[in-house]
Amino acid sequence: MGWKKLIFGEKMPDKDDPKYKDRYEKEVETGKKFARITRIDKAAASLQRFANEHRNLFLAIVFGIVICCFTFNIYRIAMVCNASSMQEQTTATQRQEKALDKLHGKDRKIKELEMKYEKLLKEKAEREKVTSTNNKSNTSNNESQKH
Repeated sequence: MGWKKLIFGEKMPDKDDPKYKDRYEKEVETGKKFARITRIDKAAASLQRFANEHRNLFLAIVFGIVICCFTFNIYRIAMVCNASSMQEQTTATQRQEKALDKLHGKDRKIKELEMKYEKLLKEKAEREKVTSTNNKSNTSNNESQKH
């Protein structure tokens, strides 16, 4: 597949084009079959019938839904803007820590302290091990120099 075809795609086939006619008819038939099985066709027909019989009511309902969605979006944007100006800036990690503290409370802090203490003990033991091996090598070097 060439770059041009990848970016721009191929031209929209005409439904009467013999090259795509079989494919078009097959896709239309599949779509109709799916609509019949899921009864979308009957729902669409009844909605169309309602819209034809009650034009003004249908338009009022549709535009009412659109206006409600638009109003709700503006409300949420205003709430987010107000919340961000009132709240101090926190990182995601800080918010997670706060949520974990609410869930686990003191137990979590105790476990963290225990882990830090164990880590410090391990580091101390490693340092002592390193210094003891250094001391042993120094004493063995001193003894070999005496002989």
